[in-house]
Amino acid sequence: MRHLPRHSVDISEENGVRNLHFGSDWIQGAMRIARPWSLELAYTREMMAGLLLRPAKQWPRHALLIGLGAGSLAKFIYRHLPACRITVVEINPQVEFIARQYFKLPDDPRRLEVVIGCGADYMLSGERKFDYILADGFDPEARAGALDTLPFYQACRSRLSERGLFGANLLGRNKGFEGSVERIKAAFDNRVAVFPSCDSGNTIAFASGGEAVDVSLAEMREQALALKKETGLDLAPMIARLQLAHPLPDSRLRI
Repeated sequence: MRHLPRHSVDISEENGVRNLHFGSDWIQGAMRIARPWSLELAYTREMMAGLLLRPAKQWPRHALLIGLGAGSLAKFIYRHLPACRITVVEINPQVEFIARQYFKLPDDPRRLEVVIGCGADYMLSGERKFDYILADGFDPEARAGALDTLPFYQACRSRLSERGLFGANLLGRNKGFEGSVERIKAAFDNRVAVFPSCDSGNTIAFASGGEAVDVSLAEMREQALALKKETGLDLAPMIARLQLAHPLPDSRLRI
């Protein structure tokens, strides 16, 4: 059992945006006060790009989020994917308190369960399957620790449903980035797509272990258009960057 973090959890506000910090200036989560359900930070928007890789109907039905932060991803899924149940694993109980008090995290245990504990321990000790597993956990020094190890990634693969997807927030400008990608590739037999980093330097990697992802850029653009109309989330710029950064055979993404 890993010890709870000792760092402080702080809040700042600037230009209508409320930010979450873990004892440093680095922003761990953010909410535009006038639009609490929107994804304020670019990397959180791109962590929802998995919605472009699977047919929209009835997917995902159960999402697992490792790392709560300001609750942005949990709130977006709760609001816009009403058929999806959400489990969040957060190591610091103070983060859950702050998310509920200051970032409007819904109190609906039937659809949104928050488990206080280490994400790595949770993945390695259970059997429940999930359609969408998103790992986004860092300490104040931007270290993922046990959430960036081969056993953790292997456990994530074992907990995916047949049509499940795994997504991880990686710091693309971090010197350990390439090692992180190699560990994910090893766990998922190279069935990994590393999306181009966004302006913040965050890079999102997606992987599948069961049913293959085989989607055309045209299908992704069509789904992105529908997603923007339904939720306001605009993933078209991410598709354009993907097309520029990676020569996709037959203009299809396969993982």
